[in-house]
Amino acid sequence: MKNFQENMLPLIHIVTFFTLLGTSFSSSSDFHALVSLKQGFDFSNHALSSWDTSNPSSVCSWLGIKCSQGRVISINLSNMDLYGSVSPAISSLDKLVELSIDGNNFTGEIKIDNMSSLQSLNISNNIFSGNFDWNYSSLANLEILDAYNNNFSSFLPLGVVNLKKLKYLDLGGNYFYGRIPESYGDLSELEYLSLAGNDLHGRIPKALGNLTNLKEIYLGYFNVFVGGIPKEFGKLENLVHMDISSCELDGPIPPELGNLKLLNTLFLHINLLSGQIPKELGNLTSLVNLDLSANALTGEIPFELINLQQLRLFNLFMNKLHGSIPDFIADYPELKILGLWMNNFTGVIPEKLGQNGKLQELDLSSNKLTGTIPKDLCASKQLRILILLKNFLFGPIPENLGTCSSLVRVRLGQNYLNGSIPNGFIYMPELNLVELHNNYLSGTLPENGNISSKPAKLGQLNLSNNQLSGSLPFSLSNFTSLQILSLGGNQFSGAIPPSIGQLSQALKIDLSHNFLSGEIPPEIGNCVHLTYLDLSQNNFSGSIPPRMSEIRILNYLNLSRNHLNETIPKSIGTMRSLTTADFSFNDLSGKLPESGQFAYFNATSFAGNPRLCGSLLNNPCNFTLITDPPGKSRGDFKLIFALGLLICSLVFAAAAIIKAKSFKKTGLNSWKMTAFQKVDFTVADVLECVKDGNVIGRGGAGIVYHGKMPNGVEIAVKKLLGIGNNSHDHGFRAEIRTLGNIRHRNIVRLVAFCSNKETNLLVYEYMRNGSLGEALHGKKGGFLSWNLRYKIAIEAAKGLCYLHHDCSPLIVHRDVKSNNILLNSNFEAHVADFGLAKFLVDGGASECMSAIAGSYGYIAPEYAYTLRVDEKSDVYSFGVVLLELITGRRPVGEFGDGVDIVQWSKRVTNCKREQVRHIVDPRLTTVPEDEAMHLFFVAMLSIQENSVERPTMREVIQMLSEFPRQSPEYQPSSSSVVFQKVKSLENDQNCPKIRKELLV
Repeated sequence: MKNFQENMLPLIHIVTFFTLLGTSFSSSSDFHALVSLKQGFDFSNHALSSWDTSNPSSVCSWLGIKCSQGRVISINLSNMDLYGSVSPAISSLDKLVELSIDGNNFTGEIKIDNMSSLQSLNISNNIFSGNFDWNYSSLANLEILDAYNNNFSSFLPLGVVNLKKLKYLDLGGNYFYGRIPESYGDLSELEYLSLAGNDLHGRIPKALGNLTNLKEIYLGYFNVFVGGIPKEFGKLENLVHMDISSCELDGPIPPELGNLKLLNTLFLHINLLSGQIPKELGNLTSLVNLDLSANALTGEIPFELINLQQLRLFNLFMNKLHGSIPDFIADYPELKILGLWMNNFTGVIPEKLGQNGKLQELDLSSNKLTGTIPKDLCASKQLRILILLKNFLFGPIPENLGTCSSLVRVRLGQNYLNGSIPNGFIYMPELNLVELHNNYLSGTLPENGNISSKPAKLGQLNLSNNQLSGSLPFSLSNFTSLQILSLGGNQFSGAIPPSIGQLSQALKIDLSHNFLSGEIPPEIGNCVHLTYLDLSQNNFSGSIPPRMSEIRILNYLNLSRNHLNETIPKSIGTMRSLTTADFSFNDLSGKLPESGQFAYFNATSFAGNPRLCGSLLNNPCNFTLITDPPGKSRGDFKLIFALGLLICSLVFAAAAIIKAKSFKKTGLNSWKMTAFQKVDFTVADVLECVKDGNVIGRGGAGIVYHGKMPNGVEIAVKKLLGIGNNSHDHGFRAEIRTLGNIRHRNIVRLVAFCSNKETNLLVYEYMRNGSLGEALHGKKGGFLSWNLRYKIAIEAAKGLCYLHHDCSPLIVHRDVKSNNILLNSNFEAHVADFGLAKFLVDGGASECMSAIAGSYGYIAPEYAYTLRVDEKSDVYSFGVVLLELITGRRPVGEFGDGVDIVQWSKRVTNCKREQVRHIVDPRLTTVPEDEAMHLFFVAMLSIQENSVERPTMREVIQMLSEFPRQSPEYQPSSSSVVFQKVKSLENDQNCPKIRKELLV
């Protein structure tokens, strides 16, 4: 035995040696794979500084790497702000068990195969493209496959059916098209399935009902299915969460869904479902969230739903339901959100509603409900939203709602409510909207009796068309964020308190149809944001205060049917912003101003003032010589003007037809190309791109086409509409030559210019990732990470700075917007589209344009009302783009009538940087608070009313670039000025104007 052991020792040493040698070779293979991986990455931070590619033995200590027995078994690089592509060499890591590279910005195609040990693969929230047709049979042990939110575009991969151990499959948020394969019903181990947010169509396969281990299923959003919900889904006995919303499902809700006893959430909203709500849904005793809203459901709410005692969210709004609201809904012990609006419900609101102590949101509007408002709606002290408008409710507003301090939105208008408004009701601290209009409310509007309650968030107060009386309270000045004040159609009397001038954020004030008297307080001139002011049909006397002209953007002014006297101040005659004004039926006298907009107002705007004189009124002021019969010259002018318009229209129509035909018929010989760099293509190659199938964009300046040149270079071709023919190009070609010579990394390069007698084509470098507007507001807008947005802000600012400060001559863009900031394959920002640009002469002198140019929502105030533009107008527009980057919202269309992103952001944050969290894009997972506050601060500087007080683009870059983003703590040397500026912004509650000397 001893001899045997002695003979074995050398053998053991030899085996150990070769084992270590084998391990060394395997580690070397993994090392080279990781080196290739890193070479394909692009990163701006020090995230991978530990990946020392000169030291193979350090692999297992690299960030995100885990090893076992000398082999790499795990790579976790989630949310590290990485760019670039993923090398195919990754597939040589054949011992890898986990791969997580989600939450980055990787582009291009990715292939994963020959990884038989891989169990978890997460590539979600990137920008991968191409198809998803991998060799799945070589991934036999895969249990988790998460590819959510990428740009994959193909049929759904059939190969995933080979993944017999797959438990989690998420292919949502991509561009997969076609039908859901029936074979997906063979994934018997699947517990999670998401195909939502693609371009799928056809029927939902019945075979998915075979996935009896399934716990969560998501199929809706952008997909469009026919044939309804398969009744076979009733076999998914382990299902906890079903979301098949917003995919045009039709037909009835299958009663078989009542078999899903474990179901916690059922979302079928925004479809075309019809028929009655199945009583079988009452079997879903575990249900917490039920949303069947925005369908075409009929009938009554089934009594069997009394069993849903766990329900917290219950939405049936926007259907065709009728009958009464069952009393058992008020008895749900956990109910927090109830939305039944826009149906045909009748009867009374359940009296016990709110007594459960949990209710937070209640919307029963647009029904036919009668009776009174239940008195215990706010028993929870958590009620935030109360909307009962457009019903037939009567009686008083419950007194205890006056102490419901949690209320944020109250809409009780268009009912038959009477009695007085509860004390303190409109002064509660969290309210931002109160609508009590079109009722029979009476009594006075009391002062704010609770000094500790500061209603600083109220943005809209509408009490119009009631029977309220007494004087207006001085406490109106408490509403420091108020934008809309509507008190018209009541019986208010007495004078307007001077405190109304403290409503510095007000956009609309309507006090018409009351019994108000005294003089119009001059302090109203402090409401500099007003665009609408209606004081008509009252008993005001005295003169019109000249300070009213300080409201530089006032658009609508109605002072009619009062007792105002003296003359209309000349300063009001200079207000260019006025488009509608009515001074009729007062006691005004003297000469009517004829400057500004007054020359265009109709005489009816001044009727009923017999002592007013002026040529517009056919009542000359001491003139005796009248050469033309009254009204004749104006009538002749109108006739000539109309004929001129008709002739011009015919000429332009004929020219358009001729141009369209000539573009197709004109030979190549008539085309001339001017190249601004060395190019390997011809005019013929460019013209080949100009066809309908290649259109990638349309705008006011022209149509944009995508093309690929014979050498593989991709270009964008803009066909300009109605600009620059050979005979009268108004300097157009000189501008094009200048633009072609611009060379800056953050400006889209103009490669060439092609033209003939009728048509002009601009040839640009192609930007693969489209515009910032598309990236932010398209269906995949959430993939732009915070770091990427901040980077884009700096790069776009650099492009504009070059135009404003370094070009010769200097250029003002005049149409800065997110759609004119283009992104290349690496998401680097490039300023584009100088179709509206005009050169600044004399180093920055402004030029008065003949018409408004630019895009709604981005136009600076001085531009909209004076047509005078300089580089500071671009700065304002860039500030709007910064708000888009922060909020993820479009500039207009998401905030209600007449409200844009600037007004909304100011209102929600009160211009305080620490309130920026209330407007940050909710799609962003991680946002450094200090960076968000700083970006918001720069935006607020850029969108100031007074253009002189906005920073230059050079100063904007300095503020964005020098902000200490790397260190979690600020260094005094770099942040002291920042804090000084922020402090000056915070100290004023009303969005102050920052002094320029405070800028960096």
